Amino acid sequence: MANKIRPIAIHLPQFHPFPENDEWWGKGFTEWTNVTKAKPLFEGHYQPHLPADLGFYDLRLEEARLAQEALAKEYGIYGFCYYHYWFNGKRLMHEPIDRKLKNPKEDLPFMLCWANENWSRAWDGSEKEILIAQNYSAEDDAEHIRFLLSNVFNDKRYIRIDNKIFFAIYRPAHFPELKKTLQLWRNIAKEEYNEELFLVYMKNANFNDNANINLFDSAIDFQPDFQHQPNPKVPSIKERVERKFFKKRSFFFDNKVISYKEYYDKAFKNQIFDSKTFPGITPMWDNSARRQIKALVMNDSTPELYGDWLQKVIAAYKKVKSENKYIFINAWNEWAEGNHIEPCRKWGRRYLEVTKEKFDQQ
Repeated sequence: MANKIRPIAIHLPQFHPFPENDEWWGKGFTEWTNVTKAKPLFEGHYQPHLPADLGFYDLRLEEARLAQEALAKEYGIYGFCYYHYWFNGKRLMHEPIDRKLKNPKEDLPFMLCWANENWSRAWDGSEKEILIAQNYSAEDDAEHIRFLLSNVFNDKRYIRIDNKIFFAIYRPAHFPELKKTLQLWRNIAKEEYNEELFLVYMKNANFNDNANINLFDSAIDFQPDFQHQPNPKVPSIKERVERKFFKKRSFFFDNKVISYKEYYDKAFKNQIFDSKTFPGITPMWDNSARRQIKALVMNDSTPELYGDWLQKVIAAYKKVKSENKYIFINAWNEWAEGNHIEPCRKWGRRYLEVTKEKFDQQ
């Protein structure tokens, strides 16, 4: 079936120590550090999110990466979209991908999304302290795309659209001269490598620049898109009294708790289904493991509710005429954001089972 809808799961290639994180967060830091510190912050709060089948893996290990790919294949995941981190010629969190590129046994299709954001201490509330910044220039743009074309995009496992290299940009609004950057990339790909790029952006509340949308070949509907969040749970009268008179803080004063069901109802009504948009979906969300303040929690996600949303997205997308149809699941393994379809101790493989079930029904 030429236009079968296939799932791509967004993958965080962290979960291994590297020198910069050792310096910024302490020796041996990985995302598991945040995950294992998490605790329930109110009645009924699902924390910590702890891994089941794959355990607390280290993505430097071939066995860990192969186990991820085997699980993805078993449940019908077509490929991974790995976050890619490039800061003016310096790469971070690249070792798992580099090792995959050298290992033919890791044969799951993949693509990259450049997560072009500054790294700061936002996790612990110090958002103004920049750890490593994104600075843009034509020289760096050229170096970056040449590196990718020479070392990553030429891999036979890399996902293509109509034989064009599928490459996503996370924050297009951060580019000072977006049009020039994208045109430079296309020119270098064509003139120096005889390749074409299929450039897409992550569509969310941070990029509604209609003048520049047409510079891209398509968009990925990145979920969750917090412009669609429902009203959060508010502190109770008891909690407000305790804060006023006893200085006792409630989680609900500094953070947001929203309903997954209400979120997906609102998000689905605003999702666009056309040949220029790859739909997205998220199974759950809770970044309180990472953030001491300004956390956002979807507290009532279940595999069944996720399946309901996924079924609706697939049904709507089936009506779109396109030869290349992918739905992006955010995420495969964002454990510190409480956002994963990898098995956890609470739900086991249920999110994977529901994913396979809904895609098999199309």
